[in-house]
Amino acid sequence: MTDQVQNISLREGETVTVEGLGGPDPLPLANQSFLLRGQVIRSPTHQAALRFQSLPPPAGPGTFHFHYQAYLLSCHFPRRPAYGDVTVTSLHPGGSARFHCATGYQLKGTRHLTCLNATQPFWDSKEPVCIAACGGVIRNATTGRIVSPGFPGNYSNNLTCHWLLEAPEGQRLHLHFEKVSLAEDDDRLIIRNGDNVEAPPVYDSYEVEYLPIEGLLSSGKHFFVELSTDSSGAAAGMALRYEAFQQGHCYEPFVKYGNFSSSEPTYPVGTTVEFSCDPGYTLEQGSIIIECVDPHDPQWNETEPACRAVCSGEITDSAGVVLSPNWPEPYGRGQDCIWGVHVEEDKRIMLDIRVLRIGPGDVLTFYDGDDLTARVLGQYSGPRSHFKLFTSMADVTIQFQSDPGTSVLGYQQGFVIHFFEVPRNDTCPELPEIPNGWKSPSQPELVHGTVVTYQCYPGYQVVGSSVLMCQWDLTWSEDLPSCQRVTSCHDPGDVEHSRRLISSPKFPVGATVQYICDQGFVLTGSSILTCHDRQAGSPKWSDRAPKCLLEQLKPCHGLSAPENGARSPEKRLHPAGATIHFSCAPGYVLKGQASIKCVPGHPSHWSDPPPICRAASLDGFYNSRSLDVAKAPAASSTLDAAHIAAAIFLPLVAMMLLVGGIYFYFSRLQGKSSLQLPRPRPRPYNRITIESAFDNPTYETGETREYESSSKAPCFLLSLHLLYIPPRRRCHQALKKLCPPPPVMPTMAYFLGVIAHLGPFIGPMSGGIYLWAEHSWSTSINSQHPEPPHALDQPGTY
Repeated sequence: MTDQVQNISLREGETVTVEGLGGPDPLPLANQSFLLRGQVIRSPTHQAALRFQSLPPPAGPGTFHFHYQAYLLSCHFPRRPAYGDVTVTSLHPGGSARFHCATGYQLKGTRHLTCLNATQPFWDSKEPVCIAACGGVIRNATTGRIVSPGFPGNYSNNLTCHWLLEAPEGQRLHLHFEKVSLAEDDDRLIIRNGDNVEAPPVYDSYEVEYLPIEGLLSSGKHFFVELSTDSSGAAAGMALRYEAFQQGHCYEPFVKYGNFSSSEPTYPVGTTVEFSCDPGYTLEQGSIIIECVDPHDPQWNETEPACRAVCSGEITDSAGVVLSPNWPEPYGRGQDCIWGVHVEEDKRIMLDIRVLRIGPGDVLTFYDGDDLTARVLGQYSGPRSHFKLFTSMADVTIQFQSDPGTSVLGYQQGFVIHFFEVPRNDTCPELPEIPNGWKSPSQPELVHGTVVTYQCYPGYQVVGSSVLMCQWDLTWSEDLPSCQRVTSCHDPGDVEHSRRLISSPKFPVGATVQYICDQGFVLTGSSILTCHDRQAGSPKWSDRAPKCLLEQLKPCHGLSAPENGARSPEKRLHPAGATIHFSCAPGYVLKGQASIKCVPGHPSHWSDPPPICRAASLDGFYNSRSLDVAKAPAASSTLDAAHIAAAIFLPLVAMMLLVGGIYFYFSRLQGKSSLQLPRPRPRPYNRITIESAFDNPTYETGETREYESSSKAPCFLLSLHLLYIPPRRRCHQALKKLCPPPPVMPTMAYFLGVIAHLGPFIGPMSGGIYLWAEHSWSTSINSQHPEPPHALDQPGTY
């Protein structure tokens, strides 16, 4: 994090301190004693604190204005593995580094590293290394390379390594000898024309003093390579390059530290190949152009040439490279090499010494002219880091002298010097164009202060610094950038109120990003974006990022209050998620849900139908659909002895008088004696079954048992027993008989039926009535007195 002082005006005695946080103790960065307007203060971590102490009242406080800005910390540049390379997308958190090895080496470790965010960002794993394996099997071999363990360094002792090379079916193999360096003891390299250790050898280092320049050809599709070392001595080992080729074709040519172009990619008879060397190397021992000849046994008419870094030479190119002898292999002892570099007369030369690793007794000298008598620009011994030199003339002479008495250094020990032709006046050297891009100078003359901006064509991006400035020493401030193909889309970003699913964190071509809105929000636009490649530009997303808008749900229409009830709140429209509460007036019971909710949807709807209010007296009947046989009073107080006696005997006396009066009254109407009653003839029972005579299902709720009598019964015996039931007790009813014998008097059933209708008026007098009804009604009586059987079908409490 950085802070910039925009303005500061403190009173004497006031203090302001800037501290960096994130460590074990606060780190003081600045205080009021040296804070100046425009000053930039950078915290080494992601946290910073600003502490201000003002004066006590009534003194007014001073003023200050700071501008802070966060900046990204970065990981260190990953170490490039020996015999490999690394490609870095970004050094900031989230950036990645990919490693790969040169041909013949295998990567040991993680191929892909990611920079993790922290107080000090770091890579999520150690950098891998490239190693050469001891042996292996390579099937379907087309082109490649095998090297000994440790190459180009020395191999280990007591090694036995076997490699099996197998070309595709119908093809043969060719081996090129890049390098073979074995100790003179018992170290040995054998190449066999077959697939096992018993195959005949075509090369044995014990028997052959010189390497075959033309290489080796297999008779079949296999080569078996065997390397063995003893317990003493060591050397660089070997490096072999293999190529598979079809029958009737020549093998693919090879030149180390060079390149070639061919007229046919598969090298049939008649193909011509032209060779060239990399900058700094010279073509030797061979022809620049070779041809595939002989249709019966195709082969090249000349051996491939060799490219070597030579000792001494005259160079007249406007730009080029000077290498130490035999680079990258070690230079020899006691060498004295001189190179002359010449450009146009009105120019001068810039020397860019990129590698300088020579021994302490070796000397590298630069002369500002075309011979050794010119002014010495510089003379160096031992290792030195990258630096540059400028001549005052169009010629420079480079001399290298190696110490004849010291041992030769190892691989990549020497020097690499790049040179460029630059204007002789006070201008910086002309900058070249870059592939897939262009440059735009701020002015035609590249004088001090000139800025050159590099830009890339659509579909490419600048790697390196895009802006270069001509400095006081007439050098450019940065190295030349390059344009690389863009293979990924930019991050489309997050969408508010959503989450996203990505197929690849770097968004390469073909990657997808799916957006999912949070609950309560609706997606507008395309939910899935795909990264598409474009021939005329950088990859682009298939659509713009969508938006997640608040979901607009239709409200529920208001419900009317139930009859004899109320609702709350009373609105015409209710938003999704709202709740309505219902209640009933006193004396009414709510049937249904007391609260219902407006369920969000398209459209929104109520969670339940509206309830209704019913009278409390009818509610119990419609709920249970049964006859209340007994109901205990709600009073919880107990009666004393006098109250109990009155509650029992007074109703009994009243009942007996009422029954007796009715009995004598009807006896007189019939003209019969009250003491002599005729006995009616009983009805036969043989036609009555239990199922047809009594259909009385039982319902139980808690401790109270309720019975419902069907009016369809052909016989109904009714006996009435009035018994006192103490308060807080329940009645229990047991059905003793289905149809007992008929009563003694034919009119008694009628009387008792009348008494049954008086039950509601008698029951409350004693706090509870136990009603035991056994009702038998013959067909003849049913026809004369139809009402008693229906009395028990009417709702009420008995």
